[in-house]
Amino acid sequence: MRTLARKRRHTWPFQLATALFLTAGTTATATAAPVPGVAPLTALHTEGTALVDGYGRTVLLHGVNNVDKTPPYLMPGDHFTVTDADAALLARHGFDTVRLGVSFEALMPTEGVLDTAYLDRVAGVVDTLAAHGIYTLLDNHQDGLSSIWGGEGFPAWSIHARPAAGESNPGFPLYYLMPSMNAGWDEIWNNTYGVVDQLGTALGALAARIAGKPGVLGIELLNEPWPGTAFASCYPIGCPGFDVKYQRTLQHLTDSIRGSNADVPVFWEPNVTWNETMPSSLGANPPITSPNIGFAPHDYCVPSQLAIYLHLPLALEAFCGVQQDKTWSNVDSFTKRTGIPTLVTEFGDGDSTVLSNTTSRADERFIGWQYWAFASGSDPFKGTIGQQLVRTYPRATAGTPDSMIYNAANGDFAYRYLPRPSAAPTEIAVSDLAYPSGYTVQVTGGQVTSPAGAPVVTVTADGTGPVTVHIQRPGSAGAQLPASGSAGSGSADSGSADSGSSGSGASGSGLFSSLSGGSSS
Repeated sequence: MRTLARKRRHTWPFQLATALFLTAGTTATATAAPVPGVAPLTALHTEGTALVDGYGRTVLLHGVNNVDKTPPYLMPGDHFTVTDADAALLARHGFDTVRLGVSFEALMPTEGVLDTAYLDRVAGVVDTLAAHGIYTLLDNHQDGLSSIWGGEGFPAWSIHARPAAGESNPGFPLYYLMPSMNAGWDEIWNNTYGVVDQLGTALGALAARIAGKPGVLGIELLNEPWPGTAFASCYPIGCPGFDVKYQRTLQHLTDSIRGSNADVPVFWEPNVTWNETMPSSLGANPPITSPNIGFAPHDYCVPSQLAIYLHLPLALEAFCGVQQDKTWSNVDSFTKRTGIPTLVTEFGDGDSTVLSNTTSRADERFIGWQYWAFASGSDPFKGTIGQQLVRTYPRATAGTPDSMIYNAANGDFAYRYLPRPSAAPTEIAVSDLAYPSGYTVQVTGGQVTSPAGAPVVTVTADGTGPVTVHIQRPGSAGAQLPASGSAGSGSADSGSADSGSSGSGASGSGLFSSLSGGSSS
């Protein structure tokens, strides 16, 4: 009864917050000027396991994280938040998404009072990225729950638990085992003092502020949520009991967002024991029935992370492939059960082999990703890291993807899809690092419609049959696709077709189009 009374007592801040937001209005912010040659973005939505744009094309997202964890948050000139120059760099590398960190403590630093200036800054970054053709996922970020434990995310006023006298704090990531922090997480999952209601108000205000902005990919409800005192029940095979309670929280927050913005996609992240290969039971009981829901898992290698954070031998990275196979098996099981799209919203490591474990498995499943992490003024995409991340890939497909291969070592790319009518062509972002002497393009079943050497190759289908695209360095044998699945051709493609000459049209049969690219940009 005491808990219920205290929850009711916290009803007034939600009403006050809404009133303050509606009456205060928003500070006018200049919309970023359109960038010449960049087509306006269209809003994304989910269709089955795919993300789809306003032209009906299947969208694949490759991008980065930009998460500002400390106040004053997203300030111009802070040398961390992405700028127009950063957006131009990311676009030049072919990236089409940024996971932009937002936080509860920034949205509502004082109980019941929203920071509308912060909301305007968020909207400004969204506009800057959209002007360069980059979608923004707004990530409600936390690490370590709150500043109470040396972390960030939930404002201190929203959590009642406090460390006990003499309770040791071992820091990230072991502070998740602290009894006091687990008590704080339990407050969230039980909504003990109305903290989920308050967070819902804050996220609802965020959703209202970015309504009508097609550059918003969606809102991710909570980064790496910890199960609290239920964490031990998650090992060794997952914790369906906790996930039922967790899903209720996610649905509560989703409903709060949809009350302000009915159309924005919402991304649900599994509880963080997923990172230790524990499967997620989200959508098992009950099923996920709300529209426009995406799944936002992470793909980290635990042995590698132990080496990084606990200074253990780097040789542990040799076990990453086995662990990541288990993670991706969990992705497959989740997809089969729920039928919703997946976007890997964090992965990253200084070892290019570990990165390849993620990117290759994502390619096999036509799943997008966002690399951790990127800060303003930097270009981390050099050497072997850039080789793995700056890839040639179909960012928008006017049809159904069938098979894709990319060889990060030499840039050989092959892709097959089954076309469907669309008002816009298939777009393939071409790595600006992989082709120092230019690239060649061969298309079977369609036509190249972009200029030679363009940073984005556009393709239109000749009819309803499968379309196959090869992009490679001049003289390369090219990549070879496996036998067709959904496209139904029943035979493997050869990547060794004649590259043709610059600007050439279709060859004799009319089924094969060739265009030789110029120097990479």
